[in-house]
Amino acid sequence: MKETILHHVWQYKLFSLQDLKTTQGQAVEVIDVGKLNTDAGPDFFNAKIRIDGTVWAGNIEIHRLSSDWKKHKHDNNKAYDNVILHVVGKADEKVYRQNGEEIPQLELQVPKHIQDNYQSLFATKKWVACEDKINEVPSFLINSWKSALLVERLERKANGIDDLLTASNNHWEEAFYVMLARSFGFGTNSQAFEMTAKSLPLNVLGKHHDNLFQLEALLFGQAGLLDAENSDNYQSDLRKEYQFLKTKYKLQPIDGSMWKLLRLRPDNFPHVRIAQFSALTYKSSNLFSKIIAEEDVKALRKLFECEVSDYWQKHYLFGTESPVSKKRLGKASIDVLLINAVVPFVFNYYQKRDGSGERALKLLEEIAPEANTIIKNWKNLGVEVENAFDTQALLQLKKEYCDEKKCLRCRIGHKVLSINPVV
Repeated sequence: MKETILHHVWQYKLFSLQDLKTTQGQAVEVIDVGKLNTDAGPDFFNAKIRIDGTVWAGNIEIHRLSSDWKKHKHDNNKAYDNVILHVVGKADEKVYRQNGEEIPQLELQVPKHIQDNYQSLFATKKWVACEDKINEVPSFLINSWKSALLVERLERKANGIDDLLTASNNHWEEAFYVMLARSFGFGTNSQAFEMTAKSLPLNVLGKHHDNLFQLEALLFGQAGLLDAENSDNYQSDLRKEYQFLKTKYKLQPIDGSMWKLLRLRPDNFPHVRIAQFSALTYKSSNLFSKIIAEEDVKALRKLFECEVSDYWQKHYLFGTESPVSKKRLGKASIDVLLINAVVPFVFNYYQKRDGSGERALKLLEEIAPEANTIIKNWKNLGVEVENAFDTQALLQLKKEYCDEKKCLRCRIGHKVLSINPVV
């Protein structure tokens, strides 16, 4: 029996509490299993155990074999002198404190159905370990777990936002500008877009916010997409304007080879996205302040509605003309920006302001569910998916728990582990 399952069974009292006895035959009553310790030292702190009528308060150490006590050198470590009970899968020898006192031991009996469920979870190579039994998990438990997963996901993203805030001296508009730029990369070109934004301070763009041509010159230039030989007059004009602005602001562009076009639809070409980002910058200065002032998703979407310049309505790349298209950001694309940039920033902003992220969670409830392979597979397993709140939570579940085989830390896995088949 692996030590991890012994930890889990002890922590959640998934064992019979009746007729417990130490290896020396003393009656044991578990009053409090203690608090799980994730740092160095005994496995559970501040437990309370009654042994042969005497109540003991202290720590619990768990091992697969009791001989692991000496193997791990706990017998010479004063941090383990306050262990009141050694819980083991098998007691193969006695254990002692530094002063020579023998420590009571309990052989933990793991119910057979838990052993079987554990083996089933960790031996499977299916898409998610619990897919054969997830339909036996109550929907209310899954829904409550989704809420916790979503907050966990947003808190993780908040760490990245904090890094951006630190780099920008707590300038929310500047930090949001960088994260929004990253989101404009729509995965494939996220890194290149982020690096472009970091190389081009927002205050420089702000000085030219009323001139779309200059905004394009700055963004395309910093993106390294004006370095090639001129393919038409427009690119040539942008390049000349950029060279002037580059010298004026002492700018250094990124390597244009970072941008990817392979297997991208034309509407998602980096040139189109940069043109859209330029148009959005032209339309809305102090965008994050405007976002904070809005509470309705429809109003937020309107902030991102914009049209590219005349040139880009007839081009997907420099020098190659195409049929006229407004190339507006569609509702689905705007929702991606809301999910990946707006919601995490709103969550972080209000967490810092009043400790509540409810507004961000409410926004996700009003956004349609994302469509991707992971979400499709969850649906096929019968998991309810109604909005972006659900999809973001399920993406967190798959990446951080299912893929990492952290079933024992997952509420669904915990429930599946405890399912006792009816005979």
